[in-house]
Amino acid sequence: MSKKKQSEAAETEHMTAEETAAAETAAPAEDWQAKYDELNDRYLRMAAEYDNFRKRSQREREQSYTDAVSHAVKALLPTYDNLERAIKAETADAEYKKGVELTMTQLVESLKGLNVTIIESAPGTTFDPNFHNAVMHVEDDQLGESVVAEVFQQGFQTGDKVIRHAMVKVAN
Repeated sequence: MSKKKQSEAAETEHMTAEETAAAETAAPAEDWQAKYDELNDRYLRMAAEYDNFRKRSQREREQSYTDAVSHAVKALLPTYDNLERAIKAETADAEYKKGVELTMTQLVESLKGLNVTIIESAPGTTFDPNFHNAVMHVEDDQLGESVVAEVFQQGFQTGDKVIRHAMVKVAN
């Protein structure tokens, strides 16, 4: 035996019965405390992982809904564009024009029901590359710097996601 083990054995022999009992009860208490701390740590980690999973799943569900709405609206946008052209076209039949306007109003209301909004791009608004697609440039002293001069095609968004950028002519 090494000297260290011999000295420990000698110290153990000199301990009284009370000291030996106290040492034996202290060791299992420390062992239980360590097991409790380990299990508590594992529980807290598992609870945090579950919470993260729940939040990530919620975000993914919301994103998939937004993607589905965007896909469906993209399919309807040519219809919107054609109705917009039909409203601008000259016609002698007032009832026909009113019917086209009512159809356009109904389509816009349906889009609003899906939380799809038209991107603000009226002439005179400030050009924003996040929402507008500049396809032409014109010099006009009456308009300010980076101002929309004309709208060729309306843009749409749902929440923060742009479905289609507005196609515009920008001044200066």
